[in-house]
Amino acid sequence: MTALDRRIRIGPFEMACTDTPGPAHHPGATFVLVHGIGMGKVTYAEVGEELSGRGRVLALDLPGFGDSPEPGTATTLEQTAEVVARAIREETPGRVILVGHSMGTQIVSEVAVQHPEIVAGLVLIAPTVNRYERTAAKQAMRMLQDLAGEGPKVIFTGLWEYLHTSPRWFISKLRFMLAHRLEAICPRIAAPTLVLRGETDRVCPRTWVSEVAEAIPHARMHEIPDRGHEAIIKSAQPVARMILSFADGIPGFSATPRK
Repeated sequence: MTALDRRIRIGPFEMACTDTPGPAHHPGATFVLVHGIGMGKVTYAEVGEELSGRGRVLALDLPGFGDSPEPGTATTLEQTAEVVARAIREETPGRVILVGHSMGTQIVSEVAVQHPEIVAGLVLIAPTVNRYERTAAKQAMRMLQDLAGEGPKVIFTGLWEYLHTSPRWFISKLRFMLAHRLEAICPRIAAPTLVLRGETDRVCPRTWVSEVAEAIPHARMHEIPDRGHEAIIKSAQPVARMILSFADGIPGFSATPRK
């Protein structure tokens, strides 16, 4: 299927998106992909291509990131989640599988808690922020440690995306990201949830990610072999395979109506 790059306007917010239709026999299946801080929808390019074999894929550039312009004022993660939820309501007729990476896990979790009727399943890849290292300095150090073993594809993709983001906007979102408490809302997530962690991820250690998974009532956790924090960039597999296997376990999600 041919991907369409277009824009979604939600009130004062405008989000660039890549909209890839799924196969005709899965007309209602939709995956919504939400990136991390400083990144954009391009980080999901290969994963989205794999997922489109099973359903429609809507990859978003959050306001102020990628090709989306900054809104007039800084927005909290909770406010950004409301924008994403409104976009889902306007763009899709049924419930979706929400996929978030890094900061994106905080946003999609808020959507799942505040708007459970639109979420058939939740995928949290490298959930942030590790509550035992919740400072900008510690997070920056861990990211540098994680990137030390990565190849040019991950490093240059990340650098290119970071150049799209203004320092002012990045700092404002980082402040909100560090203030957000993912662990506090995990027990309120009702949707089936898949929690993924790269085996070598220095930003999201196993103890923290296990804690997140255990706090969510209907969650299971898997590690992605030989992958770090940016597992979705390094290669589409095995991340896409794990997401599709998870989707297969949600009966009728492709046609489940909203209540």
